[in-house]
Amino acid sequence: MKENRKAFLICSALFSLFVLFLYGPTVTIAILSFQGEQGGLTFPMRGVSLHWYAQLFEKQAVGDFSQALLRSLGLGFAVMISTVVISLMAGLAFRRHFAGSSLIFYVTLASLIIPSILVSLGIGLMFDRLGWNSDWYSSGFGAHMTWTLPFGLLIMFAVFNRFNPSYEMASDDLGASSWQTFRFVLLPLLAPSLIGVGLFGFTLSYDEFARTLMTSGSFNTLPLELFAMTTNVTTPVLYALGTLTTFISLSLIILTLIAVRALRAKTQANL
Repeated sequence: MKENRKAFLICSALFSLFVLFLYGPTVTIAILSFQGEQGGLTFPMRGVSLHWYAQLFEKQAVGDFSQALLRSLGLGFAVMISTVVISLMAGLAFRRHFAGSSLIFYVTLASLIIPSILVSLGIGLMFDRLGWNSDWYSSGFGAHMTWTLPFGLLIMFAVFNRFNPSYEMASDDLGASSWQTFRFVLLPLLAPSLIGVGLFGFTLSYDEFARTLMTSGSFNTLPLELFAMTTNVTTPVLYALGTLTTFISLSLIILTLIAVRALRAKTQANL
């Protein structure tokens, strides 16, 4: 018993150190974001206030927080929806073998192997040679899809690999059409997984830097704006922005988990 307790304490201490290493910087930034009006970027704190959060919504001498945040949110939601729809359609298609399926699968996954900066550079050069304008909503969108879509496909392939087709067969036996089976049987069962794919797509797009670097055009997304401002902004307003965006991400994750739990409870009740 003593040996088990000792091992438990050692593992707990190691885990605590890991959590501190993982979240310590984020907590530090959150604390420093509440500096007083005369506060700086380091400890000790000079008062406590919401001054730097109020500064976020005012015109900055360098950078544009609000517009960059809106661009990242818009791009993230567009990538999220597209990733969910394409991943679902691909998952349904790959349930049956078709000519070229293996090639399509490996080509899709290849973008995970290629360095992100090369993907960004390649898409930027392609738009330039074709005479198209590179923008965060066009070339940037395509670059993000090369990052989020392979993860969505892998998740849906894993889900369909262990999916029980007896529910669909029972629906067919009861006289339901293909659309009714998809809408009332298949889609509710897949909903938690689709929400997970959507969350994956949004978070991967929201903080993507390398694949956006050469494809964003004249307007920066939030990660690019933050990177550009680290050498110019010397006030805790940068910390306030980081804390706010982290809060947005955590809120989205929590809402997603609540939605997944509610969908699972509803699906089990219907079954």
